Amino acid sequence: MLMRMPKIIRVKVITRAKQNKVVEDKDFLKVYLNAPPQKGKANKRMIEILKEFFKLKKSQIEIIQGKFSSQKLIKINEID
Repeated sequence: MLMRMPKIIRVKVITRAKQNKVVEDKDFLKVYLNAPPQKGKANKRMIEILKEFFKLKKSQIEIIQGKFSSQKLIKINEID
C-alpha cells in the first residue's frame, strides 16, 4: 500500500443552508451544511460531506485549522 503526500485544501463552510452540497470555487471549496454551528455538529457533517465528495474514509480527512471558524484548512490523506 502506497501513501501519497497529503493534500491541504481551503474550505469555507456555510451553515444552516437548505441542503448539503459542495461547490468548487477558484481557490477553495464552499461546503453548504444544513447543520447548525453548535457543539461540533457542523464539523462532523462537513467531514461526512467531504468524505462522500472525495470518496474517502472519514479517517482520511482532518481539520488542521479553523475548528471554530467558517474558514478551515483540511488535510486529505489519500491511500493508493
